[in-house]
Amino acid sequence: MHSRWIRCSSLAVALALAVSVHPARADLKLPRVSPRASVSQALGLVDLSVVYCRPGVKGRAIWGALVPYDAPWRTGANEATTFTTSDSIRFGGKPLAAGTYALLTIPGKDQWTVVLNADKDLWGSVGYKPEKDVLRVEVVPTAADSEEWMQFTFEELTNNSATLVLRWEKLRVAVPITADVEARALADSRAAVTGLKADAWRTPYQAANYCFGANVALEQGRAWLEQSLAAERNFSNLSLLARWQMRDGKKSEALATAKQAVAAGKASKDRVDTAATEKLIADWSAAK
Repeated sequence: MHSRWIRCSSLAVALALAVSVHPARADLKLPRVSPRASVSQALGLVDLSVVYCRPGVKGRAIWGALVPYDAPWRTGANEATTFTTSDSIRFGGKPLAAGTYALLTIPGKDQWTVVLNADKDLWGSVGYKPEKDVLRVEVVPTAADSEEWMQFTFEELTNNSATLVLRWEKLRVAVPITADVEARALADSRAAVTGLKADAWRTPYQAANYCFGANVALEQGRAWLEQSLAAERNFSNLSLLARWQMRDGKKSEALATAKQAVAAGKASKDRVDTAATEKLIADWSAAK
């Protein structure tokens, strides 16, 4: 019995020493040669983003050398570059559903192929399978100012379009992106306004204000404005009505409504800044 106790004690000591000599392993984090980066852009109601790693030129020959022609390239360094869209868009003129995709390219001397692939968890282009491509877009690269660190940007932004731009070394590659922002906004507005209580003025006002500002679905927007006014007449919706009347060429009505809006604003318990509408009254009154 005594010898068995000694053997068990010896085993316990050995295990304790093993743990003390070989502590739990922790991954060592060090700076990456090609730092991680991301860029994002809201396109109306759609959120776009690219996550990538930025290699440097570092005096090296890039195109046709470090980055071979006519072969899939991770378009960055380390993990696969990814492109994410929160809603359906057109990428390079082709339809693309919401999701996250690996973004690869196949550079050529005169033309590039930009690829979005369903396998977003690639290590670079290792294991890339063309049969998983979601879409391919052909683009023509152009000369650009020197860029030491590879960079993605969203440029040429409008209410419903943007251009995804890749710059590195002395090259620029651009892919146009469009989204049907107006259709989505109107659909969301219809859904939000439907079934509102009779005293709910704010949501139909917001929907009407969007239509007025974007100059879309004006007949529907005017109906939403009337719904808002029927629920409650206040500074916000009266000011919008005045601007709508002025756009329709009804100056006298617009001035009268704008004055009602200012009066409602000053009478409100909330702190309402009526300066913008007062300026409209002055400008409209001075105009011949």
